[in-house]
Amino acid sequence: VQLVESGGGLVQAGGSLRLSCAASEFRFDRYAIAWFRQAPGKEREGISVIRSTDGSSYYADSVKGRFTISIDSAKKVVFLQMESLKPEDTAGYYCAVMLFLGSGMQPLAPILSRHTAEFDYWGQGTQVTVSS
Repeated sequence: VQLVESGGGLVQAGGSLRLSCAASEFRFDRYAIAWFRQAPGKEREGISVIRSTDGSSYYADSVKGRFTISIDSAKKVVFLQMESLKPEDTAGYYCAVMLFLGSGMQPLAPILSRHTAEFDYWGQGTQVTVSS
C-alpha cells in the first residue's frame, strides 16, 4: 500500500488549494483517512479525518469552516479542499490511514490525537505555503 499526496503549492492568503491523497493497492473497506500538518519547529497537528463506512468527517477548530474533506471510496482517493488560506496554514501536509476492525464506526475526534505509530500507512507529504 502506498499513499501519495498531491496538490500542494504556493498560494496567496485568501486563496484555495485542493490536496489529494491517493491509495494504491488498497483493498480495505473499513478505515479512516486523516490529514495532518506540521510546520517547522511546531508539533504535528491533526486537522481532519473521514470515515470510509459512512463518510462522516471531523475537523480541528483551526480549519473548521474553511477546509472540507471528502472521499471517493471507489477510487480510494481522499481530498482536502482548503479555502480562505492563511499564512499560518503553511506546513507540510500528510495523509494517514487507520484500518478499522469490527463495525468500522469508531469515533473520529480521538483519531486526530492518536500516535503516529497507531496509523497503518502514511504518505510522504505535500508542502503548502501561504504568502501574506
